Amino acid sequence: MSYTLEAFCEDCRNSVTAGEEGRVEIQANMEKLLSEEAFIAEHFGPGAEAKITPLYTDDESGFQVLTHVYSEGKESPPHDHGDTWAVYGQAVAHTDMTVWRRTDDGFDETRAEVEPEKTYRLDPAMAGKFEPGDIHSIKFPAGARFLRVTGADLNKVPTRRFDPKASTVVEGAGVSGVVR
Repeated sequence: MSYTLEAFCEDCRNSVTAGEEGRVEIQANMEKLLSEEAFIAEHFGPGAEAKITPLYTDDESGFQVLTHVYSEGKESPPHDHGDTWAVYGQAVAHTDMTVWRRTDDGFDETRAEVEPEKTYRLDPAMAGKFEPGDIHSIKFPAGARFLRVTGADLNKVPTRRFDPKASTVVEGAGVSGVVR
């Protein structure tokens, strides 16, 4: 029996209130969903339009399931998702994920010193998660496609984008660095 988007969304609804343990479940279930050829063909196949598409928004908790389809390669700046979390899962090509750490004291809200801590690659059917406040960046080649689940609509929550060269940070709704 195949694992469907509907079953995945139901499993997310059941996991979303369990904190970090629930997000580990979402990550595992995402990898299961991304192993389904029918799901990949429907949402990430060769004819998929290059855009970000919301597939599901939960009315009760607000979590979202979105597809990201790109014709060109891109790289996001280091960013966080504010007080919410994200799970990314690779469908086509790969995405290099970099985790950043803050090296300053965080006292000045407009200044921040960050440096890369580790980088890893998501290949098809692999997923990675970021907890609230985790600073990360993503880089992917032309044709990359991935699934993302966030704890909230990132256009409506305060997030932060970091500039490591200028040691600055910008906060506001929708500034996280999500590649559009």
